[in-house]
Amino acid sequence: MPELAEVEFFRKRWSAGHGAKVLEVLLHQGKKVFRHCDPAVLRRKATGARLLRSEAAAKQMLFRLSGGTWLGIHLGMSGELRVEPPGYTPTQHDHLVLVQRDRLLVFNDPRMFGGVRVHVGKNAPAWWTKIAPAILSDGFTLSGVAEFLKRRGRAPIKAVLLMQERFPGVGNWMADEILWRAAIHPRRLAGSLDPAEVRTLRQECRRVCRLALQTIAGRGRDLPPDLNQHIPQTWLFWHRWEDGGRCPRTGVPLRREEVGGRTTCWSPSRQKLR
Repeated sequence: MPELAEVEFFRKRWSAGHGAKVLEVLLHQGKKVFRHCDPAVLRRKATGARLLRSEAAAKQMLFRLSGGTWLGIHLGMSGELRVEPPGYTPTQHDHLVLVQRDRLLVFNDPRMFGGVRVHVGKNAPAWWTKIAPAILSDGFTLSGVAEFLKRRGRAPIKAVLLMQERFPGVGNWMADEILWRAAIHPRRLAGSLDPAEVRTLRQECRRVCRLALQTIAGRGRDLPPDLNQHIPQTWLFWHRWEDGGRCPRTGVPLRREEVGGRTTCWSPSRQKLR
């Protein structure tokens, strides 16, 4: 499932079309990606409209078109946004294509777990405004995190980090990265964290999100190697699926098990279960 930085990476691809008019809308009507959308409304309102701007929040993207049209896209498991040259012929998995004079903006989703939404009006739609405050925003407060962990106190912290109503955009690998950096075992109950650990957890949430946005969203889909010798750590990301993978800090073999319904990787020498 694409996470915060991957979503921003794909959003930036379509930013090439900002300011240009949509000459035609091609879509596969009846496909599952339009289960929350009226394709006829989308085609009618987007055709002839100008793509004004876009933004990403959590695991969703919003594209604003002239005429009060709001286009939402969720990538799901296998979705991606691409830009193709004029004359490109859409494939069977290109479920939505916005045709502009100099390019085609393509939403491709082979497994169709993603989705398209459309809203017409002066104000942003509820499905956008109800997204929780971004982790890098002022709304992601220490008190808010502490209260949420308390309310979900009997759940493993790994499962809680995947709850989008407080940790928008965090997915499986980011949750593992956060917990590894914070030295918190993924099976720890959320309510068992002391104030210092909660503070560290929030700090590492913000750090991982910021670094991921700087690397994945800025350069490509993968995290680059950490070549800065002044930083005494690297990414767990590069070792979590490696056969015989070892903790980048301690050198001890990593563990992998299912925690909170998701395959989880952690360092038993660094993340001890109290």
